[in-house]
Amino acid sequence: MPKMKTKSGAKKRLKVLGGGGVKRSKAFKRHILTKKTTKNKRQLRGTCMVHPTNMASVRAMLPYG
Repeated sequence: MPKMKTKSGAKKRLKVLGGGGVKRSKAFKRHILTKKTTKNKRQLRGTCMVHPTNMASVRAMLPYG
């Protein structure tokens, strides 16, 4: 059987943690920042966890994660 391929886009954007969770960065922080409030931009900083409803698709993208 050949090895399964990891999606390289997911590999760059997601980090699998030791407990089985997946860490991701927040969206909507790349461009068009002038119309967003300072509070909104501040709350988009940092990382958060992938929601459980999306974990099945993330596991398919990262088979060895």
